[in-house]
Amino acid sequence: MQKILVTGAAGFIGHTLSKRLLTAGRTVVGLDNLNDYYDPNLKKARLAELLAFPSFRHADFDIADRGLMEQLFRKEQFDAVVNLAAQAGVRYSLINPHSYVDTNIVGFVNVLEGCRHNKVKHLLYASSSSVYGANTAMPFSVHDNVDHPVSLYAASKKANELMAHSYSHLYGMACTGLRFFTVYGPWGRPDMALFLFTKAILEDKPVNIFNNGDMERDFTYIDDIVEGVFRLIDHIPQANPDWSGDKPDSATSYCPWRLYNIGNNDKQPLLRYIEVLEDCLGKKAIRNYLPMQAGDVRATYANVDGLVREIGFKPQTTIEEGISKFVQWYRGYYG
Repeated sequence: MQKILVTGAAGFIGHTLSKRLLTAGRTVVGLDNLNDYYDPNLKKARLAELLAFPSFRHADFDIADRGLMEQLFRKEQFDAVVNLAAQAGVRYSLINPHSYVDTNIVGFVNVLEGCRHNKVKHLLYASSSSVYGANTAMPFSVHDNVDHPVSLYAASKKANELMAHSYSHLYGMACTGLRFFTVYGPWGRPDMALFLFTKAILEDKPVNIFNNGDMERDFTYIDDIVEGVFRLIDHIPQANPDWSGDKPDSATSYCPWRLYNIGNNDKQPLLRYIEVLEDCLGKKAIRNYLPMQAGDVRATYANVDGLVREIGFKPQTTIEEGISKFVQWYRGYYG
């Protein structure tokens, strides 16, 4: 897999994955329209790091643009595609639902069509722990049914998994879905908790803590997420010969289609997460306790047995180590 398209390359995960691929000697085309969902200057700074590599090229347009997507795939003839471009965020889906359809549904069809017509060997795409929705059996397993999403964002990610399966069934496309769990770390998204908490604490503003602090998350450090994706790129899924329609396995199929959780396999209380951040900043948070917000869930926790069994990798960065690295980056980037 020498030539790889990374959509959302100027995003949080896309930037770090692209650097990992480039450092390993791969050629990367990074597609990103640098939209203003959050500070475009942060995206431009990430992109500047990637443009320093001679084997990186930037394509600047929206994945929802069918014509430009067709041209890109036809011209470049990628070996693999990692689709990380998405309208992210559970809470924003309550405000602007149409943006999730445009990018996560229409854009993803364009990715699928590009892979289909240009014989891409492997498509990997970002799903989310949000697909587990109303599930409460812990840890969350890719073998469990996930038919009860609690946000449009989650529904769009579940739709991606189903859409990829239909293309795998119809055209034999090798497709791997990646359910990420609460990613954090340097170069993170400003709309995510760690970024918001850090900014608020340093500015002596209240930190909003939902469900009165009764929240748990499987916080997963960015480098662990990227290592999992990097290893899976060359791990092309195969049809499961034991798959049965009488007892269907949600994680595999009779066609070359797979799902993986990429999480730390270690749920932590949100209040502990804040305490570690306070220690790293040397400053206490002003806490503003609020009720649970619509579309949110109380806890997430990843079963990563498939990841360990098939690629020999298990994320293991502690929140103490990960938050410390984030704070160091944040102070350096923002001065």
